[in-house]
Amino acid sequence: MDSLLFGTAGIPISTKKRDTPNGIARVKELKLGAMELEFVRGIYLKKDKTEEVKNVARKNNVVLTCHAPYFINLNTEDKKKYHASISYIVNSAKIASLCGTYSVCFHAGYYMKQDKEKVYKKIKEGIKQILKEVKEFDKKIWIRPEISGKLSQFGDLDEVIKLSKEIDQVMPCIDFAHFHARTNGKYNSYEEFNEILEKIEKGIGKTAIKNMHIHVSGINYGEKGEKNHLTLKNSDFEYKALMKSLKKFNVKGVLISESPNIEDDALLMKSTFQKQ
Repeated sequence: MDSLLFGTAGIPISTKKRDTPNGIARVKELKLGAMELEFVRGIYLKKDKTEEVKNVARKNNVVLTCHAPYFINLNTEDKKKYHASISYIVNSAKIASLCGTYSVCFHAGYYMKQDKEKVYKKIKEGIKQILKEVKEFDKKIWIRPEISGKLSQFGDLDEVIKLSKEIDQVMPCIDFAHFHARTNGKYNSYEEFNEILEKIEKGIGKTAIKNMHIHVSGINYGEKGEKNHLTLKNSDFEYKALMKSLKKFNVKGVLISESPNIEDDALLMKSTFQKQ
C-alpha cells in the first residue's frame, strides 16, 4: 500500500441501489478508497457475482477488505462448531479472494474461563489449519485475527501480534475502538496510540505498519468491555489524536469506519488525517 485509505464497513448508507457493486461505486463518488465486505451475518456474496465485484472495484480503484461471520469460536470444545468456525473463515477468504480482496478479518473466539495460554495454543492451531486451506487457493490474501471489544473474547493486542509473528500470511486487524473498550477507557490518547503502533512495529516489524487493516468507530463500553458502536462525535473516542499518531508513524493500508454513520465518520477521519 502506498498510502492510508479510508473506507466503510459495508455498503455506504447513501447508496441508492443497495448492492455490493453500487456500494463500491458510491465509495468512489464519496472520494473514499476502500470498502469492507460485511459477511458478519453470513457470506452473502455468491461465486457468480464475484467477477463483477472484482471488476467494479478495479475500475473504481477501491480496495476491498472482508469481515468474516461473527459466529466463530476457535476455542470451542464442540468439534462440529470448531470445524464450522474454520469453514466460515476459509469460505469467507475464498469468496473474498475471487473479489480481489486483500485482507480478511475475524473475531477468533472466547476464553470460556480457561487459561489464556491454553486458549492461545488452540486458536493458533485453528488459524494454522485455516492458512493451510487458504494457501491452496490464495497465497497473498491476509488472514487477520482482530482485537476484540469484550474481556470474554480472545484478542488483545499482545495476542494478535504474537499470532502474526508466529504464522505466515497472518497480520493483525487493529480495532482501536475495541481496544479502548476492552481496557475500560484506556488507550485513548496520542501517547497511548503511539504506544500501540510502537508495539506493533517492534513485535512484527515495519512491514506491519505499512500494511495495516484498521477498524475505528465511536464506542459505548462498561467494565466488561464493548456494548455497542456509536458515531465518533457521540463518543469519548479521541479520533483526532489517533489520526495524528497514524500520520506520525506514516501508517499505510486500510482504515474502515464501523460507526453507525459509516461514510460520514470515514470522511471525517480522512479529512482530519489529511490536515495533520
